[in-house]
Formats: sequence, structure tokens, C-alpha cells
Amino acid sequence: MPADSPARATARETIALLTGAEGFTEHRPPPHPLPPDGPLGWAGYDAARERAGTRTGEEESVVYGTGVVGDRACVLLAFEFGFLGGSLGRLTGDRLAAAYELALTRRLPLLALVATGGSRMQEGMVALTQLQRVAAASTRLRAAGLPQIAVVRDPTTGGGWATVGAGADVVLALPGAQVGFAGSRVRPADADPHAYSAEGQFAAGQVDAVVPPGELARAVTHWLRALGPHGALPAAPLPRALSAARLPETGREAVAAARDPRRPRAEAYLADYFGARLPLHGDRCGGADPGLLCGFGLRADGLPVAYVAQCGTPTRPAGYRAAARTIRLADRLGVPVLTLVDTPGAANDAEAERAGAGAAIADVFAAVAEARVPVTTLVIGEGGSGGALALAAPDNTHVTADSYFSVIAPELAAAILKRPPSETGATADQLRLRPQDLLELGFARSIVS
Repeated sequence: MPADSPARATARETIALLTGAEGFTEHRPPPHPLPPDGPLGWAGYDAARERAGTRTGEEESVVYGTGVVGDRACVLLAFEFGFLGGSLGRLTGDRLAAAYELALTRRLPLLALVATGGSRMQEGMVALTQLQRVAAASTRLRAAGLPQIAVVRDPTTGGGWATVGAGADVVLALPGAQVGFAGSRVRPADADPHAYSAEGQFAAGQVDAVVPPGELARAVTHWLRALGPHGALPAAPLPRALSAARLPETGREAVAAARDPRRPRAEAYLADYFGARLPLHGDRCGGADPGLLCGFGLRADGLPVAYVAQCGTPTRPAGYRAAARTIRLADRLGVPVLTLVDTPGAANDAEAERAGAGAAIADVFAAVAEARVPVTTLVIGEGGSGGALALAAPDNTHVTADSYFSVIAPELAAAILKRPPSETGATADQLRLRPQDLLELGFARSIVS
């Protein structure tokens, strides 16, 4: 990547890109001098640090302080790659720990602008153990309900990626940035370079969005608004029904209406419900399910709401893992959750089983059950068995007139009962899967019109 690329901007240039005219107030930790040539006595280390300082104008590889992005105050920390490759040493650890503590004390979000090659080899294990300090500081912020956003620049590798970067709640990346645990000089010679790029990490579900520099300030502002911290927030209002469908007279009609390709899908509901949407992408385990949409959104009334929405396809294990991640993040930050149910069921192919379908579904059931924030569910299409029920809020599920919910698809029920296909409709009636049936059975609280 060219040296003048926005992803290779200096720490202060990157801070200025986000804070603009609002400015930035730098902080510094108390002095903590190193012994001559560092803790290992590495010959020439002091001279290397002095040259790095002269070249960059910085005292260390991290700059931190408070600033305003858009209309939101936050603590910013930015790595200076020009200072010994943005590497982490003892004094870097002091600055990182101080930045996290500043966010904790002032109850502000932490925004990390990361560009690092990893731990500083001239300080050996002293450098490596700074990762533990970062992990402990990050854990304290999570426990306090304060969000962490990372913007990964070029390059972001090693322990800095594995803690400050990938450990954040939301990970944004600049286009073309090198991102990965293994740096360019230590990975296998035949490794696919795409896997170590921002775009490759996005495809693998490790990065939430790749954001051009010109759009970064706006994106970060939206995320800061959505993630808070907030006071007590009300439950997510119900979306309005986007179809004028009448209630079905039979079970067969209910199933046909829910399967109608002309019926409004999740994208239409989310576009109608939110003024701005901020997607969370991927399961952080190497997968992403395009048939399940997750993220946070801002309504026209300013209310932030987290959303998990099925898109009418069988939901894959990666989708369930992304759903659990979203619900737990929203719960930790005190943001209400909206789930839109629309799936014929969980994916049941061999690949899904190998990817841990059962465990992934179980984790969503647990995330919903554990949630302290209100979870609101609207069934907008098919409610196919446990793969749909995992996303349904107990005692707060609502249905549209063109939806159904069933313990099993009527065709499969008829097959299990050894009934001919001609009896599928009668089986659907027996299952009592119509919206009005679901209301009468106490599963649904209302039929949204």
C-alpha cells in the first residue's frame, strides 16, 4: 500500500479525520522510565527509540485522549505505525491501560484507531504480556457496559489485532488494509494474501464493515449514537405490517401466504423501521450467513434498537452465532432488541451439522433467555420449528396476517404420519399454525395490522 494512502495516515491525521474542528485533548500517563536499552538490555534499543521519536514527533507508538466525533464524546487511542511499527512495549501498555481507564472513569465509549505490527521484540516477554493488560482493561469496560469500537488501518497484525482490534465490540476496517494475526514476514510463503486483508476478513465474518476514509466519521458517529452509553431505554416499538393480507381461513392458506414471493421481507421491514442501519457482520468464527441480518439501528425518534432478522431462507450456524453475538452485545449495552422471524427452519445439510447447528441454535435460545433488555419479536413470514423459535421472545411475540408458526412444516408432518400429499392441508389445519390460532393458543400477543 502506498505510503500516502489514507490507511497509512499518521496517528494524529487519523484522529483529525474523525474529530475535525471539534479537536482532540491529548492525555499522557505518569512517567515510567525504562532501564538502559529496555528491560532486555537490547543493544541499540534506546537509539532506535530516539530515531523513531525524531522521525514521527511522538514519544511512543500510541497517542490517546478525549475528543468529539460528530456530536459524541469518546476516548480515542491511535497507534503511530511510524514509531517502531506501532509495536507494543511496556510504555505502550501504560498508554493503552490509561486510555481504557480514562474511558471507564469518564464513562465514555472507547474508539481505537489501530495500526500495529504486534509486540515489540526488543522488550521480549515484557512486551508480550502487555496484551494481558489490554485484555484485563477491555474486560473492565465490558463489565461497565461501555462500548468499544475499533478502526483497523494498514497494517493491523499480531497481538494488537488479537486484542485491541478483534476484541472490540464493533470492528471497522479501512479499504485495502492488511489485517490478520500473522504479519507479512511470518506467514507461510504460499498464503493467500486476500485472507490477510480487510476485505478478506470481512468475507470471513471477522470485520463488520469496510469503510472508505471519507465515510468514516459519519459511520463512527452513528455507531457512537447507537451503542451509547444510554439511560434506561424502552422496549422496541413494533414494526407496522407492510402487507394488507387478510387472515387466512385455512392452514394451507396461511402457509401459502407466508411462502408467497411477493410478501414483504426483512429488508423492507428494516428499511421502513430505521432511519439508519449499522450492520454487524459475521460470527467471528470464520462464517457469515447472508440470510440473517444483524446490527444496530437508529429510528427516526432517535431510539437505538438492535435487530436480528431472518430473510426467508434456512438459517445457518454462522447466522445463529451472529444473532447470539448481537443480542448479548445489546444486552450488555442496555439497548432493546427487535427480532424478525422468517425461516422455513434451520439449515439441515451435512455442512450445517459439521458447523455446529445444534450448539449455535442452543446459544441463541440462551441469549434470548438471559437478556435483561426487552426483546420484541414480529413473525413476518414462515415460523419453521425450533430454527425460528430460537429468535422468538417468550411472552412478547407478535405475528402478521401473512405469517404462520408451526412445530413442523405440514408437508413433513404428513410424511412422518404416513399420510398422502393430498392430506397436507388437513394436517396444516390440525397443527393450528394460522395467526389467529397462534393468538388463541397464547403464543402470539397480537396480530399486527
